[in-house]
Amino acid sequence: MAQDNKPKQESRLTAIERAQLERREKMWEMRKALLQRGHRAMQVKQYGEAAVSYEKYLRILELSFNVAQGNLTPEVFKENSKTAEMSIVAGVYWDLMRIYDTSQKFNERQAAYAKQLSLFAPVTPLHNHIIKQAQDFIKVARHPENVKIFLAAMGKAGRCFIASSAYQSPTHSDVMFLRNYRDSVLKQTFLGRKFIYFYYRYSPKAACILDRHDFLKAPTRWALKLVIKCVR
Repeated sequence: MAQDNKPKQESRLTAIERAQLERREKMWEMRKALLQRGHRAMQVKQYGEAAVSYEKYLRILELSFNVAQGNLTPEVFKENSKTAEMSIVAGVYWDLMRIYDTSQKFNERQAAYAKQLSLFAPVTPLHNHIIKQAQDFIKVARHPENVKIFLAAMGKAGRCFIASSAYQSPTHSDVMFLRNYRDSVLKQTFLGRKFIYFYYRYSPKAACILDRHDFLKAPTRWALKLVIKCVR
């Protein structure tokens, strides 16, 4: 009897997995349609329609990951193997932050999106691009205080410049490990903070060299893996 039940259980599991896959694909198609609608609206300066589409996109995303409204984090994406979509989310938050700069009554909403953007921008390839845009935007923004909050958060976030360049991804598991080690271990000691200070003083130049010379990336990754093995 146990053997007879096994195929039924496996079939039931397969049906559940298939239903879950279909649901994920359906929700992705819905998100994709909303993104396209939002992008088209932004191009023709229909900002109200763009905001509605983007916010619907974010809400579906929150429902997909089963998180409360306004509580998306990069960690949620990492756990769900959806790191590629984090760049899309960062772009959406950036557009919403600019859209809600139009009126004082949207000040709180703009501040909320600035906060969310500060969480996602550092872990996406758009990081430097968004910072440059924000630095230009603050000159013409009606509510520059929210843009300043975002830029201040970016100054504190700190990126693993060398690791991100070597792995060509700020969300690679090794880069995430090094970032977490920096925040949870190095920042807790005087010598660790000194190391971080000098690292951020000189690492951007080293990262630029890596970006120009791809043949240096493989040995750098090897060295970083050795460091990770040691600290673990």
